[in-house]
This record gives sequence, structure tokens and C-alpha cells, in this order.
Amino acid sequence: MHEFIFYAAAILFFIYGMTVKNAGTGTMFYTTWFLLGLLTAALGIAFHMDLWKYIPPAARHIVLLLSSVLLLLFVIVEGCIIRQFSTPAQKNLDYIIVLGAHVTKTGPKPVLRYRLDAAYDYLMDNPGTTCILSGGQGKNEPFSEARGMEEYLQKRGIPKERLILEALSQNTHQNLINSSAFFDKDRDSIGIVTNNFHMFRSIHLAKRLGFRHVYGVASPSNPVFLPNNLLREFFAVCKDAMIGNLK
Repeated sequence: MHEFIFYAAAILFFIYGMTVKNAGTGTMFYTTWFLLGLLTAALGIAFHMDLWKYIPPAARHIVLLLSSVLLLLFVIVEGCIIRQFSTPAQKNLDYIIVLGAHVTKTGPKPVLRYRLDAAYDYLMDNPGTTCILSGGQGKNEPFSEARGMEEYLQKRGIPKERLILEALSQNTHQNLINSSAFFDKDRDSIGIVTNNFHMFRSIHLAKRLGFRHVYGVASPSNPVFLPNNLLREFFAVCKDAMIGNLK
């Protein structure tokens, strides 16, 4: 019975990985789902062939312990991420920073459009706020993410005078460091505009960098790709925590 559960999980992982791959997210993270599919398929084969009896009891206990610790860590991290999904936006912030994501020659991809639409709504409701568009040009992008964001917001009626471009950053940490050159981290109030799944890490990165008055402006995300984004964020949070980037 156990093997069929693992086989079914492997099939679902492969199907979901292909779904993410075909969406053209701009990253190779979809391969993680293929690896999970291979792992669960291998576990199914192990149960089917009753290979566990050849593993010494002490080794089985170690594997079970490590698996339990990893599962507990995963639940805790994902709980922290999900808790900040609905971070309320503070009114009349001095600046908002829109964190970049993948752009193509036809414009921002859906993940970034969600962020830009949230930024547009905020700028319309708070006319005194200045917007920093942060994102450099990746290898598979025709121009910088900052430029793509600027074009999108200007087409929707946001004047150029309210937009500051930061077109050098290649990741979230750089987004925040480079954007901080345009304001006073101790005095100014800052809103970070990003998708709900990305909010926890972004806020804690900013606090670690010395942002005294930092708030979230959360945008939604596509529910179909939310599992992929949540899994990717788990690894990103663990990495930033290990190198001391989070507060």
C-alpha cells in the first residue's frame, strides 16, 4: 500500500513540475519538483522490494530523526511565511520599493504584474509617496526589470517624476541595499511591495539592513504556482538565515 502512495506522489510531482516549467517562470526551480518525483518514486520501489530490512536499525532511526527535524523546520518556516500573507499597508509612506521579478519583451510576467498592480493602487491612494523600482537585467531578460516596471506604471498613468529606477540588483538582498541609497533608513518610512509569499523574507532582510520604519505592501499571487513559490521561499529563508541576512 505504501508504495502506491509514493508512486502517486511521484506522478503528481512530475506533472506539477511540467506545469511550472511550461509557465516560463524564468528560473530553473521547477527541476526541484522532478527531483522530488524521483525521490518519491525511489521510496516507492524501496517499499515494494522491502529494501528497508537490509538497512541497520540504527541507520533507520537516524534517517527517521533527520526526516522529522526537516519536516518540523519546514512547518515552522512555512508558518512564518504564511503569517505575513496579509500584511496591512501603512498609509502615506515616504517611499515604496517594488521588488523586481522576471520581465520579457512584452512586459512583466504575472508575478511582477501582481506587485506592480499593488504599487499602482498604493500610489493612487497615497499621492505623496515616491516609488522605487528595483531590479537589474537578467541573462534571459531583454532589458532591466526596473525599466519594464517603469513602462508598465507609466502606461497606467503614474508620472515619471514619482518613479526612481534602481537597475543593478540581481536578488532581494541587493534590491534593498541598492534602493536604500535613495532615502534615509533611520528617518524615512518605507513600504516593500512584493507578493504575499515573499513578504516575510523581504521584511526581515530590510530590518537586518537597518531599515527603522519598514512595512509590507503585500500583493497576491497565482494560487496554481503558490506551492512552487512557497517551497522556493523555504530554501531562500533557510539560506539567508544561515548566512546572517535575516533579523
